[in-house]
Amino acid sequence: MRKTLLTTAALVALFAGSAGAADLKFKPGEDSRFNWSSFEEFKAGHDLKGQTLTIFGPWRGEDEALFRSVFAYFTEATGVEVKYSSSENYEQQIVIDTQAGSPPDVAILPQPGLIADLASKGYLTPLGDETKTWLMENYAAGQSWVDLSTYKDKDGNAHLFAFPYKIDVKSLVWYVPENFEDAGYEVPKTMEDLKALTEQIVADGGTPWCIGLGSGGATGWPATDWVEDLMLRTQTPETYDKWVTNAIPFTDPAVTGAIDEFGWFAKNDKFVAGGAAAVASTDFRDSPKGLFSSPPKCYLHHQASFIPSFFPEGTVVGQDADFFYMPPYASKSDLGNPVLGAGTLAMITKDTPAARAFFDFLKTPIAHEVWMAQSSFLTPFKSANQEAYANAPMKKQGEILLNSTTFRFDGSDLMPGKIGAGAFWTGMVDFVGGKSSADVADGIQKAWDAIK
Repeated sequence: MRKTLLTTAALVALFAGSAGAADLKFKPGEDSRFNWSSFEEFKAGHDLKGQTLTIFGPWRGEDEALFRSVFAYFTEATGVEVKYSSSENYEQQIVIDTQAGSPPDVAILPQPGLIADLASKGYLTPLGDETKTWLMENYAAGQSWVDLSTYKDKDGNAHLFAFPYKIDVKSLVWYVPENFEDAGYEVPKTMEDLKALTEQIVADGGTPWCIGLGSGGATGWPATDWVEDLMLRTQTPETYDKWVTNAIPFTDPAVTGAIDEFGWFAKNDKFVAGGAAAVASTDFRDSPKGLFSSPPKCYLHHQASFIPSFFPEGTVVGQDADFFYMPPYASKSDLGNPVLGAGTLAMITKDTPAARAFFDFLKTPIAHEVWMAQSSFLTPFKSANQEAYANAPMKKQGEILLNSTTFRFDGSDLMPGKIGAGAFWTGMVDFVGGKSSADVADGIQKAWDAIK
């Protein structure tokens, strides 16, 4: 889902960010959760006093403050003054800046499609085979991250242009532990177990799922996450990649099969709170509230890591509510443990020594652990200390990333906007409304074929 809303004006706030030891969130050497030796080693090899690094990214508000707490260590180690800027419509602003010949040294973006466009126009600098090898060796499911970071240049040649940093996990199912305990249910380990649990809850007189697709003009997007998760659990990563690039059509049996798998959960009146007719009309923000009613209106809810923001006030994740990894099929064990998610990628848009040093910094555990120890940060970096996570739920999501064998970016975000944020959304609404997967897929594919 595209969660960033564009405004009519570019509200750019530019701040200079230089930091000394007094500004560091955690004092080097004093907290055993952090790999201080990596910081000292980086510091010894990067003396760039007097230089300036400009970074343009998506983070504002609390996330900006957290990012500043991270690059304070870069400044402390190198002497480089960092100037970070963002914008309410940062997607448009980075295009304007690069086209005008005044790009930042480093750009950080959450849209692979936009990154591909910048690379194809010659606005990005390749990070080289060394970084490719580093990702393969140091990130869990390393090939997935290399694939996500590789784009074609203006001559059509593929290069590693991006570095994944700060990841989000979507392959989660939420539940209330007390409800499971009272009913005697166990967390399922396979998709077969999840389906059996769904049927058991009905047999016990309950309703398994709360599913809501409502989101104003974006109604339908939660269903795309369902379908993407199920594609990764029924098909190879290569098939998924072909799907999101239209190398295979929506009408392919692999795709309609995943849509029908979603229908198994969402189109059965006994499986969904309010019945199948309520799926499209229930707002996604209200949907999980059924977990917390007494008696519970539902026991399970599929949604990304941000959904606790819409839980009842005072809900403590890990106690009052918890989550488990959306499990794979035991019958398709060759597909491993796929994870669907999103995240940000950093790129060099102006090649400078300070920019190169910043990417060396991102390869240190410290660049990850400082944010991990605060909030809202997940990483597949195997050398980052998992004990640095600020709380148990974050650590648990981090472990899901580390245990993944495949990571794939949100498919609808990789598709053209008219599809991923248009026909796919509306098609899923039509599907839960009664249309067949074949008819829905045919309509989406016709919309894609009509794009010039």
